[in-house]
Amino acid sequence: MSVLLFSHRACLHHDMGPHHPECPDRLRAVLRALETEEFSDLIRDEAPQATPEQLARVHPRRYVDAILAIRPEPDDMVALDGDTSMNWGSAEAALRAAGAGIAGVDAVCRGEARRVFCAVRPPGHHAEPSRPMGFCLFANVAVAARHAQAAHGLKRVAVVDFDVHHGNGTQACFEADPSILFASSHQFPCYPGTGAPDERGVGNIFNAALPPGADGAAFRAAWADQLLPALDAFAPELVLISAGFDAHARDPLAQLRVREADFGWLTTQLCQIADRHAGGKVVSMLEGGYDLDALASSAATHVRALMHA
Repeated sequence: MSVLLFSHRACLHHDMGPHHPECPDRLRAVLRALETEEFSDLIRDEAPQATPEQLARVHPRRYVDAILAIRPEPDDMVALDGDTSMNWGSAEAALRAAGAGIAGVDAVCRGEARRVFCAVRPPGHHAEPSRPMGFCLFANVAVAARHAQAAHGLKRVAVVDFDVHHGNGTQACFEADPSILFASSHQFPCYPGTGAPDERGVGNIFNAALPPGADGAAFRAAWADQLLPALDAFAPELVLISAGFDAHARDPLAQLRVREADFGWLTTQLCQIADRHAGGKVVSMLEGGYDLDALASSAATHVRALMHA
């Protein structure tokens, strides 16, 4: 079975203003990179909208309703915090982004695909249960994890995150729940200030902190020595990936020195663990990455590994 790619044109309509790094061109760059002949075997589908009930497995219903009620006029924008805003297209984009992860979980759990990549935005791993932040409105990967449990009865779900910024929102959703493992490598110190190695939840949280300037060798060592063994021991029934590519050496928002080959290596390692424990089931969701060329080439390397691992 090939890899299933979910995206939707509505994700291009979310726009937080001129010069904002989390811009529609990010998604355009990723989709262009996946339009070459090499990726012709990808199964392509449109991301559905998540329902409020599905979102409410992670976020209080009052929060869900409040975010979805923000529908500015075409020329207006509503600021939620210093770097997160909503325009007229943001609410549907957020529903499609979360809905992609849900549909991806359904596809791998029903045997319709072995791996899934969700090329969507806004990203999600900074959104806490009751607070948007860091360009994120809903905790997309957390919603996907809860859907896997509620709709498919999975008992052990792993979320792995290699974005350069710590997924504080994902951690906040799961830090008291031993049925979910969260493993993250990230620059530290860096935004949002969380992700210290001693943040362990109930023994289900694994944070590998990388200092500014750390390169691909340090990135691989953190995963090989710390995070992958914890993931393997957990024996997940599903592997969810928060695939942020802003640890790349060319990214302007942080100072790690990871390269495309490092992302490809890690993706292969994660697929191998999924093969051992989860029948190969992997759902990956786009998070950060703000140099357009580096983002495009890194995402292509990631999807290539999903296809061939």
